[in-house]
Amino acid sequence: MGAFVGRAKRWLGTALALGAFSLPVGASNPEAASHASAAAPQAVDIPFERFTLPNGLRVIVHTDRKAPIVAVHLWYQVGSGDEPAGRTGFAHLFEHLMFRGTEHYRDAYYGPLQRVGATDVNATVTPERTNYMQVVPSTALDLALWMESDRMGHLLGAIDQKALDTERGIVENEKLQRRGVPYGLVWEQLSRSSYPPGHPYHHSTFGSARDLQAATLADVQDWFRTWYGPNNAVLVLSGDVGVEEARKKVESYFGHIPSAPDVARSSVDVANRASTTRETLSDQVPQARVHRTWNIAARGTPDFDQLRVLAYILGGGNASRLGKRLVHSDQLATDVTAEAGGQLGSRLMIVANVRDGVDPSAVETAIEVELQRLLKDGPTLDEVQRARAAMRAEFVKSIERNGGMDGKAEVLAACEAFEGDAGCYRRSADVVASATPDQLVRVARRWLGQGDHILTVIPGARAAFAEEAEPADAVSHAQSPGKTHRAAAPGVDRSAGPPFPESYPELRFPAIERAALSNGTHVILARREDVPLVRMSYQFPVDPAATAGLADMAFSMLAEGAGDYDALTFAARAESLGAELGSSVDVGSGAVTLVGLRDTLDDSVALYADMLRRPRFEPAAMDRMRAAKVGALREEAANPQRLATSLFPALLYGLDHPYAQAFNAPGTVASVEALRRDDLVEFHRAWIRPERGTLVVVGDTTLHELIPVLERHLGDWRGSGGIPEVRIDDRLPAQARPRVYLVDSPGALQATLVAGQLVAPSSDPRTLAFEVANSVLGGSPSARLNMNLREAKGWSYGVISSAANAPIARPWRVVAPVQSDRVAEAMAEIHREIAEYASGPAPARQDEVARFRDSQVRRLAGGFETREAVASEIADIVRFDRPEDWTTQRSSALRQLDLNEVRAAAAALDASKLTWVVVGDLSRVEAPVRAMGLGEVIVIDSQGAPLQPGKARSGGSGVN
Repeated sequence: MGAFVGRAKRWLGTALALGAFSLPVGASNPEAASHASAAAPQAVDIPFERFTLPNGLRVIVHTDRKAPIVAVHLWYQVGSGDEPAGRTGFAHLFEHLMFRGTEHYRDAYYGPLQRVGATDVNATVTPERTNYMQVVPSTALDLALWMESDRMGHLLGAIDQKALDTERGIVENEKLQRRGVPYGLVWEQLSRSSYPPGHPYHHSTFGSARDLQAATLADVQDWFRTWYGPNNAVLVLSGDVGVEEARKKVESYFGHIPSAPDVARSSVDVANRASTTRETLSDQVPQARVHRTWNIAARGTPDFDQLRVLAYILGGGNASRLGKRLVHSDQLATDVTAEAGGQLGSRLMIVANVRDGVDPSAVETAIEVELQRLLKDGPTLDEVQRARAAMRAEFVKSIERNGGMDGKAEVLAACEAFEGDAGCYRRSADVVASATPDQLVRVARRWLGQGDHILTVIPGARAAFAEEAEPADAVSHAQSPGKTHRAAAPGVDRSAGPPFPESYPELRFPAIERAALSNGTHVILARREDVPLVRMSYQFPVDPAATAGLADMAFSMLAEGAGDYDALTFAARAESLGAELGSSVDVGSGAVTLVGLRDTLDDSVALYADMLRRPRFEPAAMDRMRAAKVGALREEAANPQRLATSLFPALLYGLDHPYAQAFNAPGTVASVEALRRDDLVEFHRAWIRPERGTLVVVGDTTLHELIPVLERHLGDWRGSGGIPEVRIDDRLPAQARPRVYLVDSPGALQATLVAGQLVAPSSDPRTLAFEVANSVLGGSPSARLNMNLREAKGWSYGVISSAANAPIARPWRVVAPVQSDRVAEAMAEIHREIAEYASGPAPARQDEVARFRDSQVRRLAGGFETREAVASEIADIVRFDRPEDWTTQRSSALRQLDLNEVRAAAAALDASKLTWVVVGDLSRVEAPVRAMGLGEVIVIDSQGAPLQPGKARSGGSGVN
């Protein structure tokens, strides 16, 4: 768990509209200017080259040699907004279908990519586009291009009725899973209410179950032929590849695919609204939530970029207008955000979590007062400058990565797809960098002066959600002569299957440099110079048996005022520097983190030192933090999947065990409410002290530059009083007899199953073998459990197994959200799979071990692209007392693992002694679960306490 200030909050990928920033920070007034660093900010850019194949495929190439990987992102310009009446949900359905294999590879799409060590294999769909992504070792680029081109040009022969039926079931389970969480109906309801019937955004990406069930194989094939041609796609390659190499490969793999007919997409109007509308939605939520939305200008316009700055000023940071008013001054809300999400028709949204006991109308009134004040007077120059600095910093952080949901490949793809210019982020950056208070008040009056919609979610019974049918003329498309495209002759022989590389890149982990500060702290530096960014993480040991929630609260409070700054001025100072300061807590350790820009590093470290050395722990700030954490805990208790996974460790250990709450950093409602300021002060004195700390630094600096800065701000820091002993008991307790814990969540749309046991600590010499054993069974999308319950049976949106990373005996668990009418059958399948795998007739096979072992080795080569990944690896080296070259040793040890070692590690699992947690509507699932006979059945509440027969049993309401 963690808490951060200075982070620009993002909604619907707002980072994609940023870029190429070079602007002064902290210089909006004389006081701020006196603190600003003298160094000018470095310009940040994503250089690229663009070419188009004769068949219309647009290709963007960005070369980045820092890691031997390439991000391969393919965007199709089709989304739910293109679905006509009777075809809603088709874009999302195809996002799924395109992972089922192709005409030349009749198996799950994940398979070959996993074998080569790909990461970030994913896909998403919005009203306007569908994107597919993967990051592969540079020598596996041919394979990634072969796979993507095969599903673009050779998919339909692999889609049969069985595949269609299975994916429909998976999609329906995904819909139930999304809707079944607290506030899970909000986004669909807002789409209906914000846009009129017939508008492309009126229906959700899930679409109508009736439409999907009515779809024939011919309907699905026609949809694919219409939209998934090369002339409707953008391919981005970002990473260890040059443009000429890219051109040759892309032409070879994609050049032969014929274009689809050009389709004139329906225009998306902004859907201006003339008046305020309101609605109330009842849901099983722990606290009321107010949503206020406006339909605003399209992305790619100056108005949209200026509205992004305005949204940040309203609610983008802790020191925002609404944060000051609702959270700090009036204490009406535990949290508030305001963000602008960019589409062809965009939306600005304010979301406020109403504090317990407060009338939501009071929150509405306060928002309106602050909005009218902004419309009348506009923002101050200081607010504009802070917003600009924070937005620049957020962009710099996001483009460390080539791939992922907000890395460089997505920036380039979004610009090309939405605006026809892969470099559009530069124009967006210019608008943000030149924004003035006068411009922002003008754009606010134009777009936020009228025509909003307010949706208030209140605690209660979950409202019924009836799916609507779109009007017959909702969306229509006409085939257009458009441009003339032509295809080339086939460039590769596909009959041989995917082209696996003959070699793979070697691991590149940055060299580690060491130093020591006068205060006793060990400093470890790994240099990384690709962007002007430095990440610092001060690591401290923490007693894993400490009072539940104490460490999490103490670390979180460090940024809520320190030194001469109260909570608001601390947050404002961080924003002005473009710095992100925060903390996190894990089992037996805690970390205090700074992510800062090189050009403001000295001032950022000064602020960092304040939070480490002089936290205020002010009672008012602690009350706000307590309310926020209690709200989060109650929301967790209302979320079946999060409730099941949070309860599981304590039930494994036993509620009275010293480590019962070690894996539940936030604690419980009762433990958080019992904490007092003196508890935090004493915890800080005992555990957050320099002589016990290790400072891990990764980024654009040297020891020669870094150490004087650290000595200036931290060198004279000294701990006080006695040093408590860190007591780690790494013995593996005896396995308990099997138990099945049931938690009632009346009306739950699905049930969540968790099953598992304790396994050896992370320091155990067999850990690597166990990691591979877990991967085979349930640790990936192509593992046995997911392939069974999702791909073969369609009962679940996804099943995953994993073990925590900890210095003590740690939980291993399987997590499976499943449809309520298949709970017993799903439990039987999980039990059978574990039993047959661990000690029965279906142990790990040689091919499985080789596939998952090799995948882990090959992932390491590109696994340290970001500062966060490098810092995390070094932190684990420190935490588990591993040798400095552990990363290289791990790669070598994985290569040497054999089948017998993996089977021996898997034998640690014992299906006859599993602990189960089932959260669902017990009126539907209790009887079949009891009939399974998998262990003693105990009904518990949301805190894990057994309930007596006849007592109210609701555990999913989140009110305990």
